[in-house]
Amino acid sequence: MPRKRKAASKEKRPDIREVATAAGVSLATVSRVLNNVSTVDEKLRKRVLAVTEKLRYVPNRQASSLVSGRSRLFGVIISDITNPFFPELIQGFEARAVEIGYEALIGSTNYDPKSMELCVERMLSRNVDGVAVMTFGIETPLLERFAAQRIPMVFIDEAPARQLTAAIKVDYDHGIQQAIQHLAVLGHRRIGFISGPKDLRSAQSRLEAFKKSMGALGIKLSAEMVVEGNYTIESGQIGFQAFQRLTTPPSAIICSNDMTAIGVMHAAFDAELSIPRDLSVIGFDDISLSRHLLPPLTTVRMSCNEIGSRAVDSLHALVEDRSRAAINSALLTSLVVRQRTDIRQGALADLPGKKAKRI
Repeated sequence: MPRKRKAASKEKRPDIREVATAAGVSLATVSRVLNNVSTVDEKLRKRVLAVTEKLRYVPNRQASSLVSGRSRLFGVIISDITNPFFPELIQGFEARAVEIGYEALIGSTNYDPKSMELCVERMLSRNVDGVAVMTFGIETPLLERFAAQRIPMVFIDEAPARQLTAAIKVDYDHGIQQAIQHLAVLGHRRIGFISGPKDLRSAQSRLEAFKKSMGALGIKLSAEMVVEGNYTIESGQIGFQAFQRLTTPPSAIICSNDMTAIGVMHAAFDAELSIPRDLSVIGFDDISLSRHLLPPLTTVRMSCNEIGSRAVDSLHALVEDRSRAAINSALLTSLVVRQRTDIRQGALADLPGKKAKRI
């Protein structure tokens, strides 16, 4: 009769007690190190971390959350996962969250109220410690549900006037002013702008920055030079076509985001216009795709990775000190000049013998 084989023994997973014993410290010290408590002595911290690495100890987040009353989970709500801006933001958010001992719960609304409601339900059911509302717009009654549970929140641009909130205020003026100055130096005066949806704060802020900067340079702006879009490639194509129907189309177009700018470039190609020779185009966001276009896109940089990282730091600060006042963090924008802008045709007509230099 064949002998029964012994079941293969599974490698025992080390627990927090073994880590404490090996490091020669208390369980409380190990817990404080793993939860990134700042008051732990640096030598003890390094000793504990060295032991956790040697033993390949992986903290049981569920168990620790039961003890601490915290889920060690931060939620992040975005508008559209297919827009490259948001995956880059999530990358920065998750990387920073993991760095400080948290995990990320991601929800995408696709600008749909029902999906938005489901995102909020998921966050509440998972008992998140904080939520980053990175949608540029969300229904107020839904936010009140987080506020009722005293869950810290961080927003882009503007936060409600209450405790446990933070805002990452984007300085749209700086980057857009640089963009218009750059085009003005190249001889452009008819500069079109394709905005985002007028009911979103971010779109309003970018359009206001555009109007303000045009006025500061004394460049006349007519109503026909502004077209409303929705941050998509398709809206860039539609915006371009609207401008082309004008008696005198713009010689340069600034777009509210890079996806819109890509739409403009596609439509210009279909219309057999050369960019930047016939039309200069500037985007906004500086998503990673923009630098890989041929030629690369000139754009206003707003670091989505940094927005994600700052959102985590703001939430963590509010969780650690729930009595602190609202937090505001400024994020600067700046122009990144690549190869989608050029000197306006005819701008150097009064300089015979001078050849336009492509920028």
